[in-house]
Amino acid sequence: MKDIASRPYAADDLHACLAIFDSNVPTFFAPEERADFCQFLKSINTEDRLYLVLVRNGSVIACGGLGVEPERKRASLAWGMVDRASHGQGLGTSLTLARLELARAIPDIAELIMDTSQHTHGFYEKFGFTVTKVTPDGFAPGLDRWDMTLGLTET
Repeated sequence: MKDIASRPYAADDLHACLAIFDSNVPTFFAPEERADFCQFLKSINTEDRLYLVLVRNGSVIACGGLGVEPERKRASLAWGMVDRASHGQGLGTSLTLARLELARAIPDIAELIMDTSQHTHGFYEKFGFTVTKVTPDGFAPGLDRWDMTLGLTET
């Protein structure tokens, strides 16, 4: 994907990321999650560069990052999504690989955790994530929560 660039999230990306979220409602996100996502974006410390955007031809088409808990020696995938019109083009794979690389570069992080839905858990299993818990309707009615984990090893 030579036409795709990855870079740290900037405050100017807020509306583009919210549009990506909106494009994935209601299948992948519940409408009521939008306020939480908006608050998350507004609270990102861009100095940490732990939230990324993928850009094609100057337009943000995917976003996702990491939450880091150094005291627990773990990180979590945070708010990863690809614009609905760009699904099936390998962007989710690119975004996930970039976040795995970020996590592996953080000293002493031994585990990566995440929660996703019944619609995407299979995608993350391809990267080695395993299911630890399933909560029916955990995000919203009809949108189950799948908790997953991946042990990180030094490469």
